[in-house]
Amino acid sequence: MSPQVQSKGRVYLLPLIAVSLSIASCTGDHRNIKHVSLIGAGASFPAPLYERWLSDYNQKNPNVEINYQAIGSSAGVQQLIEGTVDFAASDVGITNEEAAKIKRGVIALPITAGSIVLAYNLTPVAQQSPQVNVPTTLRLPRQVYVDIFLGKITNWNHPRIAAANPGVSLPNLPIQVVHRTDGSGTTSVLTQHLSAISPEWKRKLGAGKAVAWQVGIGGKGNEGVTALIQQIPGAIGYVEYVYAKQNKLPVAALENKSGNYITPTSESVAQTLEAVKLPNNNLIGFITDPTDAQSYPIVSYSWLLTYHQYPNRVKAQVLKNFVDWVVIEGQKSSLELGYIPLSKKVVLQVQSAVNKIAE
Repeated sequence: MSPQVQSKGRVYLLPLIAVSLSIASCTGDHRNIKHVSLIGAGASFPAPLYERWLSDYNQKNPNVEINYQAIGSSAGVQQLIEGTVDFAASDVGITNEEAAKIKRGVIALPITAGSIVLAYNLTPVAQQSPQVNVPTTLRLPRQVYVDIFLGKITNWNHPRIAAANPGVSLPNLPIQVVHRTDGSGTTSVLTQHLSAISPEWKRKLGAGKAVAWQVGIGGKGNEGVTALIQQIPGAIGYVEYVYAKQNKLPVAALENKSGNYITPTSESVAQTLEAVKLPNNNLIGFITDPTDAQSYPIVSYSWLLTYHQYPNRVKAQVLKNFVDWVVIEGQKSSLELGYIPLSKKVVLQVQSAVNKIAE
């Protein structure tokens, strides 16, 4: 098996498969191709799913080796702009300004979807103090989690948290916010949501892949934030759901626009995605504050970004083949790992868009 980077016993970064490109001929005869390698980099949000895909795909196609490194959406897009990768991944797609810098053109393909959760660490306190009764899922009102990230609510036994969790004896413990240090699509998705529900947040910090956090400590990647939450009693941070799931971290039920407290289940996340409109011209779309009564509020697609033009026609065809496999066979791994499979409509949109990859 390929070497893997692990954190707390869980795999987060993808196999670093040796890059080897050995093409016996540059002609159109694919029988002459011995090995072809693709290099990708970007978002950590979909990294565990990419790991599964790359392993499964390589078993079925041993002549194809794919190296993907989860370095954050911003860094992935920058490498695509610089031409140092064959594809990138981003949880916010790509902006018009970024796309304009890519002379070979760019195609954004929604490839999976998932939820951003607020994971927290109160377990050690609960074990040490029998008077503290912490449920597996705390309920957090909209303005409460905004104010936690603004640094206005600083203790877990704050009256506004207690009011949303009747019967729960919360610990007298400082809240330690954990956020990303790298340019992150996960951060962008979260801060778009916070900006949509809080004029104060929008005015003071706004939305973006990096913002000027007023409180907290930073970790690199979803895996770095997860590790800090695990290590720090009283911590709360935002990660893609699968990272909390794999590390058995509790996640908050968040109040949605309808006033309901919703946990990130496959049903509640899929409900949100149903309302996301992906325009055919770029397949990039978001809902920052879903209105459906059963929708989980912080949800996003994750995009695979390809060039429109590839000088190497073999790489272009291999990438097309991989994407075609991902949107059909690869989706079968989604629910098992904590992601949401693409709908039939989105699959058709991706299949149409990937055919636009030209030589």
